[in-house]
Amino acid sequence: MSQKFEASFDSLRRFNCPAWFADAKLGIWSHWGPQSVPMAGDWYARNMYIEGSPQYLHHLRHYGHPSKHGYKDIVKLWKAERFDPDGLMDRYVKAGAKYFVAQAMHHDHFFNYKSNINRFNSADMGPEKDICAMWKSAANNHNLPFGLTEHLGASFSWWRVNKMADKYGAFVGVPYDGNNPADRDFYFDNYEHVNSGADPTKASPWYTANRKFHAYWLSVMKELIDRFTPDLLYSDGGLPFVTGDAPHMPESGWLSDSDPLYQPGLEAVSYLYNRSIEKHGENIAVYTQKDRRQEIYSVGILDIEKSQLPGIQQSVWQTDTCIGNWFYDDRQPFKKPGHIIEMLVDIISKNGVMLLNILQRADGTIDEEADYILKEMAAWHSVCSEAVAGTRPWRVFGEGATNVTIKGFQEEQTAWTDTDYRFVMKDNNLYAYVMHAPENRAAIIKSLKPDEHVRSVRLLGYGEVPFAQNYDVLTVNLPEKLPTPYTNCVAISIA
Repeated sequence: MSQKFEASFDSLRRFNCPAWFADAKLGIWSHWGPQSVPMAGDWYARNMYIEGSPQYLHHLRHYGHPSKHGYKDIVKLWKAERFDPDGLMDRYVKAGAKYFVAQAMHHDHFFNYKSNINRFNSADMGPEKDICAMWKSAANNHNLPFGLTEHLGASFSWWRVNKMADKYGAFVGVPYDGNNPADRDFYFDNYEHVNSGADPTKASPWYTANRKFHAYWLSVMKELIDRFTPDLLYSDGGLPFVTGDAPHMPESGWLSDSDPLYQPGLEAVSYLYNRSIEKHGENIAVYTQKDRRQEIYSVGILDIEKSQLPGIQQSVWQTDTCIGNWFYDDRQPFKKPGHIIEMLVDIISKNGVMLLNILQRADGTIDEEADYILKEMAAWHSVCSEAVAGTRPWRVFGEGATNVTIKGFQEEQTAWTDTDYRFVMKDNNLYAYVMHAPENRAAIIKSLKPDEHVRSVRLLGYGEVPFAQNYDVLTVNLPEKLPTPYTNCVAISIA
C-alpha cells in the first residue's frame, strides 16, 4: 500500500497524476441544482437578492419579492422528476466522455446528496432524491471514474446579499428572507460580510476568514469523501481559504503557501488521497483548484475555468467549460459542436483535459439543442476517438499562425486557416489534426524533422491516403469528401 499523505504542502507535492486522468481527455459535468428552476442562468441564488439586477427582476415578476418568496422557496420547486442518469450517461459515453463529474453543491448551500450535516439537501427536500448517488451509480454502470465539485468554500461571503433589503420601491427597507432566524443555518450567519460596506454586486472576498465556517467546510468535505470516495474533487477557487477578490487565482501576488488559512484545504486534499489509498492501495484520486502558482497547484491538478493555456504544459491540467451558461438559461446561446471539438483538440495538444458541462433543465432532461451537440460529438468521436483518449503531447502542440484567444471567461470560436494543425502522440504514432480543411485537399505539414521518414499516412474514418515527403515538408492528399464536417485527423507512421 502506498504511503499516506500528510496535510502539508511538502507531503501533498508528492502527488502524481493518475493514468486514468491523463488518458481521459474528455469528461462530462452536470452543473445542476435548484438554480436551474428559474431558467435564468448562473448565480441566481445570489443575484435575486441584488436589487435591480436582471435576476432580481426575473424573480420579482415570476415568484414575488425576496422578502416573501426567497431562494429557499425556489429549492422546493426543484423536482428533477424526469431525471434519468443512466440514459444521460449513455449519451455522454457515446460523445466521448471518459469520466463524469457531478455538482455536490453550489454556492447556494444546497447539497445534491443525502447529508447528515445540512438539512437543505436533495434527499430530504426538493427532488427527494440523492442526486449524487444516482449519478455515481450511473457512472459505475458505464465504468467511468466519478468526480464531485464543491462550490461551498465561497458560499459564506458570496451569499451575504440575502441579508439585505431594497433601497427603493414598495418594499424599501423590508429585510430579505435570509434574515429569518429559522433558516439561518441555510442562509448563514454572515453579517460580518453584510456590514463590511462592500459593493454587493462584487463577490469579494471570495473566501471568508471566518474560522468557524472553515471548520464547517472541512466537515462537509470529509462527509462527501466518506460518502462517495470520489476519483476527482474540484474546488471552485484556489486551495481554501486564502482570501481574494475572485475565484480564479493569478500566477503571483497571493499569500505564502505557509499561510495557516490553507490548512483546511490541505486537510481535505490529504483526506481525499488517503481514502483513495485505503480503497485502491494507491492514490488514484485527483484534486483540482484554480490557483495558478505551481507551488500551490502541484498538490493536485490546475483547473482553468472557461479559458486556455498558451502551450504544452509539463503537468496535466484541466479546462472546465460549458455549452452555454453554467446553469440552464433560456436566453443563452450554446456553442456550436465544431467549436467544442476544436477546443478539445487544442486543449489535448497542450497536455490538457476538458471537462464539459451539459446543461440540464430543472426536470433533469436536456433540451433538443444539447442533444444535438452530443449527437454531433458522438459522430465525430466515432471517427477520431483513436486520436483522443490515451494520447500525449508531441514535441510541439501545433503549427500555423492561428492560436486560440486566451481571455478570462471568453471562449471565442477561432478562425482557423488551412495552415493550422494540432498534434498528439499515441503508441509511437503521430496524429495531426487538420483544423481547417484545405480547399485543394492538400494538407501541408512542416513540423517533421528531415530525418523523420514517413512510412504511411492514414486519414481516420477513411483509410490510407497518398502523401509525398520533401525533407521536412509532408504533403498529404485528402479525399474530396472528408469523414466528418468537423476537425479531421490523419495518423502518420514514421519509420
